[in-house]
Amino acid sequence: MYKNIEKQTKLRLSDMVEYQPGQVVSRTLVQNEAVSMTIFSFDKGEEISTHASGGDAMVTVLEGRGRFTVGGEVFVLEKGETLIMPKDIPHAVYGEEPFKMQLIVSF
Repeated sequence: MYKNIEKQTKLRLSDMVEYQPGQVVSRTLVQNEAVSMTIFSFDKGEEISTHASGGDAMVTVLEGRGRFTVGGEVFVLEKGETLIMPKDIPHAVYGEEPFKMQLIVSF
């Protein structure tokens, strides 16, 4: 079920992806028919453009600050804050500054 991750080891999710200048970097940890879990890093000014998901998506900011637009409503999240982006509602993500997040999508 888990991939790209050590088992029975103390981990810090924010250490699992590095910042890359001018890029969004991702590392998938779980991918199956029920759930997907991915860790992302965004450089300042980088984004994932508007799209919709086939499942409910929960994001938790691990460090920094990101802007999430969900169904036209804007949310700015900082470290430790979480947002649910409902299934089939268009959303986008933007790096207000370099930031990292965990994304869990349940189908």
